[in-house]
Amino acid sequence: MPKFVDAALRRQEVVEAVFRIVAADGLERASLREVADEAELAVGSVRHYFASSDELLAHSFGVVVDRIAGRLDTAEARLAETAPGSAEHRTAVLTLLGELLPLDEERAVDACVWMAFKNAARTRPFLAPEADRSHRTVAAVVGRLMMDLAATQGDDDGAGGPDRQQLVTEAERLLATLDGLTMHALLQPEWMTAQMCHDVLEAHLASLVGSGAGH
Repeated sequence: MPKFVDAALRRQEVVEAVFRIVAADGLERASLREVADEAELAVGSVRHYFASSDELLAHSFGVVVDRIAGRLDTAEARLAETAPGSAEHRTAVLTLLGELLPLDEERAVDACVWMAFKNAARTRPFLAPEADRSHRTVAAVVGRLMMDLAATQGDDDGAGGPDRQQLVTEAERLLATLDGLTMHALLQPEWMTAQMCHDVLEAHLASLVGSGAGH
C-alpha cells in the first residue's frame, strides 16, 4: 500500500530547506538540486510540488513574509490592549518593532532570508510582487504606529493632529533604522547584539516622542 504523503507538510519541508540554504550560503545556491539535497529528496519529488526554481523561490518568499506579518499582527493586537503613554505601551511598541529584527535564532533566519529575497527582487521580476507586499505590510504597521505615537504626544502636549509630511518622514526614518539595525546585526552579530539593537531602538523611539512624533 502506498505511503501517504502530506503535500502541505512536504512543501513546508522544502521551503525550510530553502531557508537553511539561503541563511547559510545565500540565495544563489538555492537551486532545485541543492534544495532537494538539503531536504533529502529527489529532484523529481521537489518538482512534484514546485514546477520550477522560480516558483519555489517565489513561494518561499511569500512564506517568510507571512511569518513576519503574522508576528506583527500578534504584536499589534497586544499593543492595542495597552494604555497609550504607559510603560506597558512603550514595552509593547518595542516588542512590535523587535519582530522585524534578528533578536533570536528564529528571527535571525527569517530576517536573513527576507533581506536576501528583497535584494534579489531588484533583478528577478518574479519576486517583485512579494517584495511589494512585504514593503506594504511593514510600512502599514509602522505608519499605524507613528499615528499612535503622534496621537499620544498630542494628548500630552495639547497640540493638534500630526502634520502628515512630518509623520511620513518620521515613518521612513524609523523604517530606515529598522533596516539598518537588521543588516548590522546580521553582518556584525558580535557587536550588534540583541541588547544593542534594543538600546538603539529605544533611543530612536525616545527621539520620536521627544520631537512630537510627527508634530
